[in-house]
Amino acid sequence: MERATIAEMLMDRLGDAHLGVRTHERDWTWDETVRESAARGAMAAALRIDGPFHIGVLLENTPEFLFWLGGAAMSGAAIVGINPTRRGAELEAEVRYVDCQLIVTDTAGMAQLRGLDLGLAEDRFLLVDDPAYAERVAAHRVADPVPAAEVSESTLFLLLFTSGTTGMSKAVRCSQGRLARLAYANTVKYGHVREDVDYCCMPLFHGNALMALWAPALANGATVCLPRARKFSATGFMPDVKFFGATFFTYVGKALSYLMATPERADDIDNALVRGFGTEASPEDKSEFVRRFGAELFEGYGSSEGAGSVKLDPEAPEGALGRPAHDEIAVVDPDTRIECARAKLDEHGRVLNPDEAIGEMIDKGGAKRFEGYYKNEQAIADRIKHGWYWTGDLGYIDEAGFIYFAGRKGDWIRVDGENTSALMIERVLRRHPKVIATGVYAVPDPRSGDQVMAAIEVADHTDFDPAEFAEFLGTQDDLGTKSAPRFVRVSTNLPVTGSNKVLKRELQAELWRTDEPVFRWEGRGGPSYRPMSDDDKRRLESEFQASGRERFLGV
Repeated sequence: MERATIAEMLMDRLGDAHLGVRTHERDWTWDETVRESAARGAMAAALRIDGPFHIGVLLENTPEFLFWLGGAAMSGAAIVGINPTRRGAELEAEVRYVDCQLIVTDTAGMAQLRGLDLGLAEDRFLLVDDPAYAERVAAHRVADPVPAAEVSESTLFLLLFTSGTTGMSKAVRCSQGRLARLAYANTVKYGHVREDVDYCCMPLFHGNALMALWAPALANGATVCLPRARKFSATGFMPDVKFFGATFFTYVGKALSYLMATPERADDIDNALVRGFGTEASPEDKSEFVRRFGAELFEGYGSSEGAGSVKLDPEAPEGALGRPAHDEIAVVDPDTRIECARAKLDEHGRVLNPDEAIGEMIDKGGAKRFEGYYKNEQAIADRIKHGWYWTGDLGYIDEAGFIYFAGRKGDWIRVDGENTSALMIERVLRRHPKVIATGVYAVPDPRSGDQVMAAIEVADHTDFDPAEFAEFLGTQDDLGTKSAPRFVRVSTNLPVTGSNKVLKRELQAELWRTDEPVFRWEGRGGPSYRPMSDDDKRRLESEFQASGRERFLGV
């Protein structure tokens, strides 16, 4: 029987002796997990003050994070997952924006918060590694835990910060009812069962782990396992999977690329993995993962704001997400609101008519399912227009009816009057055997429009050969002449969000002004790259001044 709230789903697990949470050090049954959660919920209720009942959690993937999720559900509070990669003024602004009245963290997290003006007294911080903390939890344990009477489907449960790859983060509202519905929907869609051992290596402050792993595990009484490193580790992934006997995991594309860059071992295939779910992985990484580890990968599409746009189809070609989930899913021209033409694909899967076929993915009925952003009416208005839900993502539908993701709306690059998708270029660059991760973005042209710039991550700067890289790009039949990067930044550590997505807005703001090596395309008849010196960069910027376009340099 499906339950309407997360609190009710937790109550179903009371008395359940099946393993609920596992770490390398300790296990908890589901019954123990619910009781630990209820104790934290009771403590939160005792500490509650006037104002929004919002609890910030600044922790890595630890059992305490899971117990506080359960505690919030039982007490009617909302969890705000605080991104541990944030620092300084940005961290201060995010925490103040969501009106936390209590923050759960540890000594390391407190060091990040100390000195920030969060508007909270010292007694509003709970340190889970403080010796007194265990005693406080124990004091709130009860024999027969029950949810707070006011908990309902509409009770706010999560405020999920968007990843902020191309703009500032917003806090997405998610009620207990919405997450419960997602738990059951994802159970059917991705085949979750009680016997699953779910390896949670994606951050618990993000929707990927919560919606695709934790909530379905709760619905089915499956086991949630946490990594030894307390976060994703490419080298720790397979040792963890084998230790727990994990059958399912979630990922994002960059994390999968890091995993596939680790040295292959003869015993990689000797694992219990059955399947994984994620987004934005390159087709090459997906194929290589299946070959190397023997598990099926479900590449999906979704966001913290909305889900359910795509239904899986085993006949989908490489690169396709599946088919539109229902008749209200469409790809439209954002200016005219007219549905785009079907994409014509060549033998390489390249879109031959991108200007007519690629548009914004929308859900004509999604407005009623979108629960909004916290204290951001303008952002809500940007999502809900003309009664439709606008995803802010690009896509296209081919002549056979399969739908494809073409990147974020901010990833649309216009070169010489033609549009191109940053995501499609990234997929080509990821084929190079030495490229671990990449981000592609627009930089201004000194005369008009944009040029394509790519930041690539490699293991060693000195191992990058610009001539070989140019030759490689020249052999990629699906890389259009307008799409070949005019600038290539070579890094050994690209900046990422807390959910392991390349932080392109930061790279884009820096342009070519970086201490890392930058190569510029020169010549005709195919790309060739030459390293840019400081003098080269000054000469380039003087071209902007000569054309009256220095305003595009951000100075």
